[in-house]
Amino acid sequence: MITASDFRNGVTFEMDGQVMQVVEFQHVKPGKGAAFVRTKMKNVITGAVTETSFNPTAKFEPAYVERRDMEYSYSDGDLYYFMDGETYDLVPIGADTLGDNFRFVKENMVCKISSYKGKIFAVDPPTFVELEVTETDPGFRGDTATNVTKPATLETGTEIKVPLFINPGDKIKIDTRTGEYLERCKG
Repeated sequence: MITASDFRNGVTFEMDGQVMQVVEFQHVKPGKGAAFVRTKMKNVITGAVTETSFNPTAKFEPAYVERRDMEYSYSDGDLYYFMDGETYDLVPIGADTLGDNFRFVKENMVCKISSYKGKIFAVDPPTFVELEVTETDPGFRGDTATNVTKPATLETGTEIKVPLFINPGDKIKIDTRTGEYLERCKG
């Protein structure tokens, strides 16, 4: 058991059947009245952020969120299969669990899989990925206006905006959190 007075940033605990993670905390000792712990916490599974005050002696069960690296193997309809690098087991994950940023993942990429009590609730792709541009309009020589972009289709089928000098066959680096083009890869 952990008490509210033990709260630190990043601590995960179970409250009302939900897994919560402390984002911010503050021990408050007013001049009058009892001390309390003001806490900003995030529901690990839904992502909802709430602020609550607790009595410092309030007790909670610690929650152990397991995070493992798994390699994306293939998809079959609405199921996406990930291979555990240690046991070589294939784990099916439903499409509803995958985030919007999964559109930048191709086969054999390693993703971070988060689970609680064996139930997978999040799949985080690498922060930066290198993908090949399969389709885009050719850039025009001399068209060097700043921040002008054009649509480009990547090898995963995702369409993003890229600078005019990018051509089909170029490998580019993308930030999966924002879906933005970062740079053209060398070689």
